[in-house]
Order: sequence, then structure tokens, then C-alpha cells
Amino acid sequence: MTAVELKAERKANPPLAMITLTVMLGLIMAIIDTSIVNVALNDMAGNLGSSVDEIGWVATGYILACVIVMPLNGWLTARFGRRNFYAACVALFTVASFMCGTATSVWQLVFYRVIQGLGGGALQPTAQAILFESYPPDKRAGAMAIFGLGAMVGPAIGPTLGGVIVDNYSWPLIFYINIPIGIAAFLMTLAYIRDPAYLKRDKSPVDVIGLALLTAGVASVQYVLERGQREDWFSSATIDVLTVVAVVSLVIFCFREWYDPRPLVDLKVFKSRAFAAGNVIGIITGFGLFGTALIIPLFLQNVLGFTATETGLVLLPGAIATAISMPIASRMVAKVDGRAMIAFGLLIFAASAWWMGNINQDAGYWNVFWPRAVQGFALGFLFVPLSTATLGEIERHRMANATGIYTLVRQLGGSLGIAILQFMQTRYQDNAYAALASGVTASNPADAQFLTQVQGGATQLYNLVMLNATVISYDMVLRLCAIVFVISMPLVLLLNWRRVPAPPGPGVAAD
Repeated sequence: MTAVELKAERKANPPLAMITLTVMLGLIMAIIDTSIVNVALNDMAGNLGSSVDEIGWVATGYILACVIVMPLNGWLTARFGRRNFYAACVALFTVASFMCGTATSVWQLVFYRVIQGLGGGALQPTAQAILFESYPPDKRAGAMAIFGLGAMVGPAIGPTLGGVIVDNYSWPLIFYINIPIGIAAFLMTLAYIRDPAYLKRDKSPVDVIGLALLTAGVASVQYVLERGQREDWFSSATIDVLTVVAVVSLVIFCFREWYDPRPLVDLKVFKSRAFAAGNVIGIITGFGLFGTALIIPLFLQNVLGFTATETGLVLLPGAIATAISMPIASRMVAKVDGRAMIAFGLLIFAASAWWMGNINQDAGYWNVFWPRAVQGFALGFLFVPLSTATLGEIERHRMANATGIYTLVRQLGGSLGIAILQFMQTRYQDNAYAALASGVTASNPADAQFLTQVQGGATQLYNLVMLNATVISYDMVLRLCAIVFVISMPLVLLLNWRRVPAPPGPGVAAD
């Protein structure tokens, strides 16, 4: 092969390593930005002069925009081409990151975060589709392990990085750090990402009604899950109205898309039993991953008094353990039934959540380190075989659509987990406080002595009872996570598993 032919071959078929690096840059940038702002909200509120409720929209607005774009991934890819669409999303995300750092009011920041979410929402499913299709079948488990490092480790790195930046610098830097990464990802996308040969551009008119139904439905669901606890659920007229909007819009949308020959979202991928079962398990894993990612930092900061940086460092062992287990899981896929690996991951995650449910107000770093590390190790055995089994039966031309749905379902599962666990934590805390306070009376000699001998005894006694009630509530919700994971284990039997062939050895020609 001549030098000219070799150059043409490399241009037509870029190295897998460069394709992987390109999509991982965009993926990690988007994933980290989902959680990095959470530790900076208080600083943002003080700097921008906003209330706690207003600053909460910085996180909520981003997620709302993400979930609207995720299910449209397949349609947008077909309409604009994979390279153009991915490059545009990276560019939009990068420019919006710069604008976020320059915001001078909370609503200006929220607006830029929504734009950032419109770009970031497509990066994760598109990256997964590119990796899954670019790698041969015998190496797809390894590709999913690489992808999982960003998808699973990113949420843990975000608070750590955010804590360091907020404690030592200023909050705009959490957005500015995206700029060099985004520029590199954009240029590499143009250089290394190609449209697959089977991809046919969709030039049909835009289904405006379907797009409106999807936007209204998904955004309403996410709003209810994100804001329900803050607005006291169905005692709020807004939550009532949006719940009805979500149900009506999504039901009509599903019927419309099922029978539409050119759907915005191809729901017929759910005819695959493996894809349907994988998405149900994806809801459970999202429930546990996002739910515990919220509960544990709240416990560390509200009960143990950890700073943002200390909280991030406590979460980091889980990310490191996941990074260790992912390559192990990807190699085991060729030798072990993936369903057994998923069941193992569910069981170990449940055990770690139950273990973490034993911590109290006297706990320290090492009390959280080990259960968190075990939890992170379990995620590798969950994500790699689950992604491989869920997407293994999907035709290549439907892959972008399938990964968009799969990512959306996992995100909604996480939002559902956060909503349920927040609700249960509040209820458990109220019940625990009522039970503990009922035993605190003036007729109790120990209580009477405390009230008379300690300055501000009544206030301190109240704080002590509330602290114990809070600890009980956090322990209860962590154990609830464990129970949910154990109950979900039979769902693994619904997955079809095809043994992934091992890569050919040296000197053996691949087919």
C-alpha cells in the first residue's frame, strides 16, 4: 500500500484509540458538569444574591434540557449526520460553559445552563453509540468499560473537583475548565468521527406535534421529580398540573410514535426483550447510583460536618474502585454469563448500601471509605455486562436511537430515586423525631438534670434529638436502596445473553 493509499485509508477509518479519546472528552465534560455545580450552589447564591430556591434552578434547568434532547438522539443524528451533530453539541456546550462563567444574575446563569444542557444531553448517548458501533463484537465489552469510566466515575469526580475549586478559587472556574477540553473535543470530532455508511439522512418534515408532546411530557416528568419534594408534592397545584400534562402527553406521544413510519423516537426497539429488561434494570441502577450519590454527601455535610472538599475525597474511593472493576468485568464477559455478573453487581451494591446504613454521627472517613469502595467496585460488574446485553440485539441503524432511550431511562431512574429517597428521608426523620421526642419529658430524671445543669439545655436537647432522628432517617433510606437492589435481581433472568467471542489470538486471522 502506497503512502497516499495509507493516508486515504486512515482518513476513511480513523484509529479506534483516537475515536475513543474524542468521544470520551465530550462525555466526561458533560457528565462531570451534571454534578460539579451541586457543591457550588451556596457560593453561587451568595455571589449572585439569589435565594436557595432560585439557585436550585441552576441544576434543575440543566437536567431538564438534557432529558429533552436524550430521546431525540437517533432522529437528530439521522437528520444532521453523526459527525456534524456531535461537533455541534460539543461547540454548543463549550460556548454555553463560557457564558455560564460570565453570568451576573441567577436567571442569566439558569438560561445559559439550559443551553449547556441542550448540548450536553446528546453527548452521552451519542458517545455510547459511536463506541458500540466502532468496536468489533468481541471488543464491545471493553468499549463499554471505557464508556462506563466516564458515565459512572464522572458523577463521583464532579463533587470532588467542584469542592476543590470552590474551596480554593471561585465558582466560575467550574465552567471555564470546560473550554480547553471542549475546543480539543470539537477539533478531534471533525478530524476523527465519521458518519457510518448505513446512515441515511432524514429529510422528512419535522413532526412538530410529536416534538411538542415529547418536550412537554419529559420536561414535566423531570420537573415533578426534581421539584416535588421542595413544593410538597401534590399539595402544590403546579405539581398536580404537570403530572397530568406528563401522563397525557407521553401516552399520546407513545401511541403516535408507535404507528408513525418515520418516528421521532423509535419505540419499537422495546420489542427486544433484552433491551426492555435492560432498561428496567437501568432504572434500578440509576435509582441506586444517583440516589446514594445525593444521600451520602448530604449525610457527610449535614451530620458529620464535612466540607465540600472533604466530601469529594470521601466519594473518590468509589470512583477509583469502579475504574478498577470495569476492565475486570470487560474481560470476564467472554468467559462468564453476563447475567450472573449483573446479579453479582446488584447483590454487592445492596450489601454495601446496607453496610453504609450502619454509620452514625460518630463516623469518620474510614467508616465511609470501605462501603463506598465496595459500592464502586460493584458498579463495574453492573454497567459493562448490562450495556452489552441491553444493546447487543439492536440493529446498527437503530443504535443512536436506542442509546438515547437507554440514557434517558437511566437518568429518569436516577431522578426517581432522588425524589423517592428525599421523600422517604423526610418522612423517616419526622417519624423518628416524634418517637424519640416522646421519651424526652421533664419527669425523666436524666432529662430534668440536663435541662437544669446545661446552659441552653432545651435547645441543645432538641438539637440532640433531631441529630439522632436525622441519622436514623439516612440509615433507613440507604437500607431501602439495598432492599430495592435485592428485589430487582430476578429481572436479570429476562435478559438474553449471547456469549461474546474472545478476541483471536496471535497469528489467528479474524473473520
